Amino acid sequence: MSIIIYHNPRCSKSRQALSLIREQGHTPNIIEYLKEPPSVSDILNILSLLKLEPRAILRTKEGPYKELKLSNSNLTVHQLVEAIANNPILMERPVVINGNKAVIGRPPEKVLTIL
Repeated sequence: MSIIIYHNPRCSKSRQALSLIREQGHTPNIIEYLKEPPSVSDILNILSLLKLEPRAILRTKEGPYKELKLSNSNLTVHQLVEAIANNPILMERPVVINGNKAVIGRPPEKVLTIL
């Protein structure tokens, strides 16, 4: 079973999580999600594995969050997921998936709980 990391190499937490995975002897499938944005179905799968709602993985300080008025509580799950798919910078990072388990690597040591 392959470990997947939705990774942003410019993010120190993401780099630290990747290092921890490698230190544990794993070679993860690295998805640079800003270059290869996850689809709506990918994001729905990630949310299901994380057992979270879309708002829990939104980066509220990013420009698109304000521009798209994503703080509007009337937005549906589908609208939020679509916003993330179209603006992957909105997705919290790193997300690490191992089989049917997933975590957001903040702090990076959280990835150890699913390895």
